[in-house]
Amino acid sequence: MSSLLPIVGPDNPEVHSILTIQKAKLKDQHLTCEFTEQRSEEVPPRSFALTCAEQVHPDLPHAFSRLVPHLCLLTEQLAETPNYWPSDDEDLPAKFESFTVTGFSMGKNQGGVTLIGQRELAGGRVLNLTTPYQSFDEEQSSYAYAGLLEATLATALAEVEAALRGKCTEYRQLDLFEQPATAHLLLVPTPPQA
Repeated sequence: MSSLLPIVGPDNPEVHSILTIQKAKLKDQHLTCEFTEQRSEEVPPRSFALTCAEQVHPDLPHAFSRLVPHLCLLTEQLAETPNYWPSDDEDLPAKFESFTVTGFSMGKNQGGVTLIGQRELAGGRVLNLTTPYQSFDEEQSSYAYAGLLEATLATALAEVEAALRGKCTEYRQLDLFEQPATAHLLLVPTPPQA
């Protein structure tokens, strides 16, 4: 990611590029993303595919987890119940524990999305899930929660963009052995002895 920092890099009010996320995927706490970048609206977009070396900030997996209820409904894995939708500030209920959203693919002009995820089966095996393309246009959509999906995805897109601009975990390798504190050492010269 360091070679793209001058191009994409941290938010800079003087040079704030326009990012359009096309695909995003989380694997082992690392983001893989396909996106276009424009320095201004007049300049043609440039395409990039990037896997971040840094681990993502915890906000990004949390934003992806908010898409799990949509994944379950769109792939017909769970049926909607009166208490199906969790609030934004609470953890996902136990019925969603075996599901994860691992990524998404945006439609043309970001007018819809395909969610990609997994369900861990009882035997420990994994079932890969891909939703049908879901348009955000309420006239074309057969999904009753297209507006909610779009709003939830907007949060995930904002977190992906933040990750591309440098938001990641504050990860630092600790020393293997405790280093002696040199400030408390008193060095006393001693004469050589034979």
